[in-house]
Amino acid sequence: MANIHRFCSNRAFKPALLLACLGFSLAVDAQNYPARPVRIVTTVPGGSLDLTARVIAPKLAERLGQQVIVDNRGGVLSMEMVAKAPPDGYTLLLASASLWTSQFLRDNIAWDVQRDYLPISQLVTSPNVLVVHPSLPVQNVGQLIALARSRSGELNYSSGQTGSSSHIAGELFNQMAGVKIVRIAYKGQGPSMLALITGETQLSFPNSAAASPYVKSGRIRALAVTTAAPSALAPGLPTVAASGLPGYESRAALGLFAPARTPVALIDQINAEINRTLNLPDVKQQLFDSGAEAVPGTPAELAAFIRTDMAMTGKVMRRTEQ
Repeated sequence: MANIHRFCSNRAFKPALLLACLGFSLAVDAQNYPARPVRIVTTVPGGSLDLTARVIAPKLAERLGQQVIVDNRGGVLSMEMVAKAPPDGYTLLLASASLWTSQFLRDNIAWDVQRDYLPISQLVTSPNVLVVHPSLPVQNVGQLIALARSRSGELNYSSGQTGSSSHIAGELFNQMAGVKIVRIAYKGQGPSMLALITGETQLSFPNSAAASPYVKSGRIRALAVTTAAPSALAPGLPTVAASGLPGYESRAALGLFAPARTPVALIDQINAEINRTLNLPDVKQQLFDSGAEAVPGTPAELAAFIRTDMAMTGKVMRRTEQ
């Protein structure tokens, strides 16, 4: 091993051998991983990304035997930082759909989800809930579709920013149901919910955590969840697909990523420890209480979800722009 290290440190060796030496170095690092603190980079404090990171980090640290630091950055900054980080497993990205849908929302983004990152695992998933103001005379999805068709362009729905899960869920509903419910955009989910509660808008597609308190108090009425199957986060609610709009599905998901070229051995090792962490009962409960379900899985499953979600989002956005 000492001879190989001396060979790789020799400045006279040919450039063609650089990748072989780099591969050897990373393989050695993988055997000893982690030898120092691991950093999970995510967006600003207070949101679902930050909360998920802070639930997972201390338990993951116990499993790895090293400190796991949550590093809060702006959304774009966090993505750019990890894309440029060394592929050694010490800098990871916890991201939402904005990582793979930004290309539909803005030009000249500095990262590419397939070029610059490797998926490790999906972490959590959360349904959106189709909710209406109590004044709207509908009790189920079928009645809402019928009303929207009879009053085309008269109903409105509130959503967060362009590209948010509440926006995509709303536009997908419009397109699949063949209706025109006008979108009213707000700066975030909080203002969007306030607009619905006060009657400024008539319906919305917030996540289950945001909707639940107002549904329980009777200030809004829940009709259905947007996931393909019923969700324990919205007990008793049917799916949109089963109650009037077959094939409809929309959900939010968060995933963990490493920089491209991270060795497969490291990806598999981190994935195994993440899955063990997500299966801990107290971690599951903390995430559930925050409005999300833990979703252990493989890198291939996260990659497949991203491909499907990108195809759906791209189709929705292109039709919305027409």
